[in-house]
Amino acid sequence: MITVALHITIALITLAVLLNVFRLVRGPDSTDRVLALDTLYINAIALILLLGIELGTRLYLEAALLIAVMGFVGTVALAKYLKRGSVIE
Repeated sequence: MITVALHITIALITLAVLLNVFRLVRGPDSTDRVLALDTLYINAIALILLLGIELGTRLYLEAALLIAVMGFVGTVALAKYLKRGSVIE
C-alpha cells in the first residue's frame, strides 16, 4: 500500500514540477517567475525526499537540506534584485 502511494505521489509531484517549469518559462511577470522558481525548488526537495524513502537511505536528506538552503538564498537574492536593481550594494 505504501509503495503504491509513494509512486502516485512521485507522479503528482513530477506533474507539479512540469507545471512550474511552464510557469517559469511563460510567466507574464518577473515576480511570477520568482514564485515559480521558489515552488520548483520546494517540489525538487519533495522529490528527493521521496526518492530517499523509496531507496531506504538517509543520504538524500542531506541533499534536500542543501537544496533548501540554496533555494532560499536564491529566492532572497532574486527578490532583492527585483526590488532594488542590484543584489550587493
